[in-house]
Amino acid sequence: MKVLDVGCGIGGPLREIARFSSASVTGLNNNAYQISRGKELNFSVGLSETCNFVKADFMNMPIPDATFDAAYAIEATCHAPDAVGVYREICRVLKPGQLFALDEWCMTDKYDPGNSRHRSIKAEIELGNGLPDIRTTKQCIQALKDAGFEVVSVKDLAEDSPLPWYLPLDSSQFSLNGFRLTRVGRFITHMLVKTLEFLHVAPQGSLRVSSFLETAAEGLVKGAKEGIFTPIFFVLARKPLDKQPEI
Repeated sequence: MKVLDVGCGIGGPLREIARFSSASVTGLNNNAYQISRGKELNFSVGLSETCNFVKADFMNMPIPDATFDAAYAIEATCHAPDAVGVYREICRVLKPGQLFALDEWCMTDKYDPGNSRHRSIKAEIELGNGLPDIRTTKQCIQALKDAGFEVVSVKDLAEDSPLPWYLPLDSSQFSLNGFRLTRVGRFITHMLVKTLEFLHVAPQGSLRVSSFLETAAEGLVKGAKEGIFTPIFFVLARKPLDKQPEI
C-alpha cells in the first residue's frame, strides 16, 4: 500500500507504521530541517527505499489525484488555517473508497464560548502551540463531511484512557517533568534560559519561546481537567467510491 502521513514531523509514526505494515509511507512536511532529519533516521533503520518525504504545504499538495491507498494525520491538521481546505486536499489525493485516519486537537462539547475562563484556556493553548482557532469536535466532523468524506467512526480517546494524557505536564504530580512547571522549577528554567541566551549559547528569543511553552502546558492541563479540550479526538473517514476529482 502507498500511504500518506500528513504533517509527518521527522517521521516517528511513519517509520513505526512502515515497519509493522510493510507499507510504503510518504511523509508530507513543509519544514526542510525536519525532512532532512527524517531521511537520516529512515536510512538508519533501512527504510530509505520504501519510504520518502515531500516538502510541501498540506493546503496545496503537489501530488496527483487518487495517488494513495490510505492517509493519516496525527496532531497536524489542527495547524491548518482552513479545516475544509486541508481535508479536501487529503480527500483529493486518496483513491476512491479508501480511508483517512485522523487524530485531531479539538475543543469538546463541554467548551462554552460564552465562558470567559474557557475562552482564556483555549487562548493559552493556541498561543503556546502556534495554533489558529481550535475547532470543536462537531466542527471537525462537519469539515470532513464538507470536504467530501464519509465519516465512519469517531471517538474521543481521552475519555477511556487508563491514565490522564496530560500527566507529564501536570505540576501537581511529582515528577521530573512536573518539577519544571512548579514555581521553583520555572524560576530555575527561566534563569538558565536567560543566561544561555545572554551568553549566545541559546539563540535570541529562546526565553520568549520558553514562556510560550509554559503557557501552553498550563492551558493544556487546565483544558483537560475541565474536560473542554482533547488532543486525541480520533476520526476514521472514507472517500466515497463515486467521488471524482474536481475540475
